[in-house]
Amino acid sequence: MIFAIEEINNSTELLPGIKLGYQIYDSCASVPVAVHVAFQISNGPDPVFYTGDNCSQTGMVMAVVGESGSTPTISMLRITGPFNIPQVSYFATCACLSNKQQYPNFFRTVPSDQFQADALAKLVKHFGWTWIGAVRSDSDYGNNGMASFLDAARKDGICVEYSESFYRTQPRSRIQRIADVIRRSTAMVVVAFAASGDMRLLLEELSLKPSPPRQWIGSEDWVTDTDMLRFSFCAGAIGFGIERSVIPGLRDFLLDLSPSKVAASPVLTEFWEDAFNCRLGKSAADERVCDGTEDIKTLQSPYTDTSQLRITNMVYKAVYAIANAVHKAMCQETNSTTQCDKFTRIESKEVLSQLKKVNFSRNGYDVSFDANGDPVARYELVNWQKSDSGSIKLVTVGHYDASLPVGQKFRINRNLTWVDGGTRAFGVVPAVAFAAIQWQAICGCCGCIAATEELHEGESLCSSEEGSCGKHSERESL
Repeated sequence: MIFAIEEINNSTELLPGIKLGYQIYDSCASVPVAVHVAFQISNGPDPVFYTGDNCSQTGMVMAVVGESGSTPTISMLRITGPFNIPQVSYFATCACLSNKQQYPNFFRTVPSDQFQADALAKLVKHFGWTWIGAVRSDSDYGNNGMASFLDAARKDGICVEYSESFYRTQPRSRIQRIADVIRRSTAMVVVAFAASGDMRLLLEELSLKPSPPRQWIGSEDWVTDTDMLRFSFCAGAIGFGIERSVIPGLRDFLLDLSPSKVAASPVLTEFWEDAFNCRLGKSAADERVCDGTEDIKTLQSPYTDTSQLRITNMVYKAVYAIANAVHKAMCQETNSTTQCDKFTRIESKEVLSQLKKVNFSRNGYDVSFDANGDPVARYELVNWQKSDSGSIKLVTVGHYDASLPVGQKFRINRNLTWVDGGTRAFGVVPAVAFAAIQWQAICGCCGCIAATEELHEGESLCSSEEGSCGKHSERESL
């Protein structure tokens, strides 16, 4: 975000002569903290633009970039909405946020989960998987995303053996029970619409006790998280992720860290000390003091890795969307020149109005919003594949573009690796689907248990017109 703002402030084309100021808050993924910040933002006492170079004073907020989570975003919008303060999120994907009656000041540069849910259902149907399990985060993101997926899946004749929800703060016993449900199930394919923090706990639990191999289908939040690749038993996982991108100059900006910059920022100080295992300034007797020889250019970490810029580009586009809206509200184009009056007083509702009209391209990426504040939905289909060294890597094997005509939206253009370790040419139904198809043929879809219900020991799985289809004990013998 800072990189984008500094680019804009040094631009001679976008907001020339005007500097954007900013304040960064860390919500710590906490709804109460996000609400507290929303009240601070809404109570800005000074409705002016400062004409000097110093933006350290508090001014009225024209727009908000964030939040990253759907639930904190919803909480903030309840407060910022009545004040007409536009909020542009880079990672809040809940389809519920497209409701303009409830959230008239909301925009996002990341696609709505409605598109991802439809894409996941098409993916499952494409490979002939008609008998699946489903797990989700017990949050706005997980519950709404899974509801949209299940609705689309049922229309395509896909049956769901179980549908379970969980959250990272719930007792471990709940995570253990869901792990056991997955181990005992006959569904070889598991669709997980979950946040990384939740999914990490579930996979850690599953790793403690060997279980039959499962073909994982993941939502973008966890399936593109490189930290999750350590769960090697999930090799072969597939899912949709935000498109990778290139942001010229970002890596050089990240590596341009002087000791004074690091010392001035608590966040950078914490990062620096953790990365180099030393302390800036005073330290305890058993701790090493940073001596200035630390070289960030030699560091291999997620901070310096710009090869997987996905959500980062959503942040970048959100900042530029707001800047373009402010530009339209404050600047005039005359005789091929741009004139911006920094003494012009504008209100946040003017920026809100202009955001609805933004339509521009930056680094080859288009930015615009539809009537619901959503962008055009485009995803990469990613596959967890084992490299020659044995490590898991993230490989792009296809694309999904909601703007294309029906029949052209979804395409696979590379071979995929499945959970059994084999490689399949795209278009071939993998062997992992056979058991699911066999069981579905026995049971039929007419009587599948509702996905919102939980299965208990001895309860009928589903029934057909001929009668009950079996108990848990019968499923375990298949």
